[in-house]
Amino acid sequence: MPDPGRTVLRLSGITKRFGPLVANDAISLSLAEGEVLALLGENGAGKSTLVSILFGHYVADEGSIEAFGRPLPPGQPRAALAAGIGMVHQHFTLADNLSVLDNVLMGTEPLWRPVSRRGAAHAKLLEVASRFGLPVQPDALVAQLSVGERQRVEILKALYRGARILILDEPTAVLTPQESEALFATLAQMVAQGLSIVFISHKLAEVLRVAHRVAVLRGGKLVAQADAREVTQPQLASWMVGQAVELPQRSPAKAVADVVCRLEHVDAGAGRDRLRDVSLSLRAGEITAVAGVSGNGQLALADLLCGVRRASPGAVTLAGEPLRAQPAWLVRQGVARIPEDRHAAGVVGDLPVWENAVAERLRSRAFSRGPFVRRAAARAHAQRISQAFDVRGAGVDAPARALSGGNMQKLILGRALLAPDGATPRLIVAHQPTWGLDIGAVAYVQRQLIAARDAGAAVLLLSDDLDEVLALGDRIAVIHEGQLSEAKPWGEWTREEIGLAMVGVAA
Repeated sequence: MPDPGRTVLRLSGITKRFGPLVANDAISLSLAEGEVLALLGENGAGKSTLVSILFGHYVADEGSIEAFGRPLPPGQPRAALAAGIGMVHQHFTLADNLSVLDNVLMGTEPLWRPVSRRGAAHAKLLEVASRFGLPVQPDALVAQLSVGERQRVEILKALYRGARILILDEPTAVLTPQESEALFATLAQMVAQGLSIVFISHKLAEVLRVAHRVAVLRGGKLVAQADAREVTQPQLASWMVGQAVELPQRSPAKAVADVVCRLEHVDAGAGRDRLRDVSLSLRAGEITAVAGVSGNGQLALADLLCGVRRASPGAVTLAGEPLRAQPAWLVRQGVARIPEDRHAAGVVGDLPVWENAVAERLRSRAFSRGPFVRRAAARAHAQRISQAFDVRGAGVDAPARALSGGNMQKLILGRALLAPDGATPRLIVAHQPTWGLDIGAVAYVQRQLIAARDAGAAVLLLSDDLDEVLALGDRIAVIHEGQLSEAKPWGEWTREEIGLAMVGVAA
């Protein structure tokens, strides 16, 4: 039985500076044996820095760490692993072309060993999997596994190495409701056997369900600690952002109008990222939400509607006219995009905020005259976006990479929704618009999408966050292995039905 009175991890006065920025300011935390500690905070609050120090990727400027009563050498990931600290990242680090066993063994054997001890490793992996309720097939290729099964492999990688403290970073971000339930059962089994867990998540309902204690960071400081049984979601949200936060209340579409965009029997893309015989109608004044586990064709659908890919076969029309695979033409037609990856596809980090703000319309008359850029007009428009969409943290002349994730997303949102002439977009393609954002930024982005819908835009929301799908979708469809279900009104779905459809089980 775990001893809740035994401290297995202690952080004392951890401070980390990056130039004038104090990312962690004298943070002290402890973790008990068999405890789940939820670590919460806005984007940029200091969570990632603190975990990076704990795992040896950064060295603290001040403070110390003890694991199981012994000092943890700073800046040494191997020392953290040897001390029994394991981490499961939000984005899995698995080799798809290797087996489960190969992925688990990777890095555990010296390269000079002439013969791998696969037989013993196979048996040990099955024993660990059985002990913690993580069923796995050691010889299965990772490429053939579901998202939930891949996460099990990531957890097993840590447990196989003897981890007694697990750091889980947004562990349910890409899971279906059923997979999340299975994970929660696994966590309960781990805790019962004495493992300790640091649980990082933006989903406050899950935090209160699985955590024993919560710790909240804001602006690099530890601002609150509490027993999870004694706090509420609104209280946690208030601690995180420094003021009360209200997510938008569900409201039905006010005036659904004509079809803006229609897809008929469309194929597009290749491999896992493909569409197969997809038909869908997107109507003005309505949010059509598409739920699905990431990697089931959502990117192909978004790229198709943003002019990056072509339908072959099938037909796509915009306002009755064949949709051209020409991004610039689509921008002129009032199609706005919020891409899935804000860093890789949303902004150019080394360019200033103002250039990113007008990038999609740089050749328009509003911002150019022949070969010359109207810098004053472009900077003024960027300033309007910053003010209207509350983009903070960097001026319009600063590089976009200086923005936090939430502010970068607000910049992209403003670029999409605030045209130079003030016109409402005809179609908005929003792909994972709140991915990785804190609750304050999530609420802001969702309110803006609802406002755009109410102003007459057709909104396509592609999201693997079921809370978001159910909160915003007027009609909901599910995509699985490139095939799209019928888009049914919100009230005709249950959460369980959507979860099953996400893994290919018909309701």
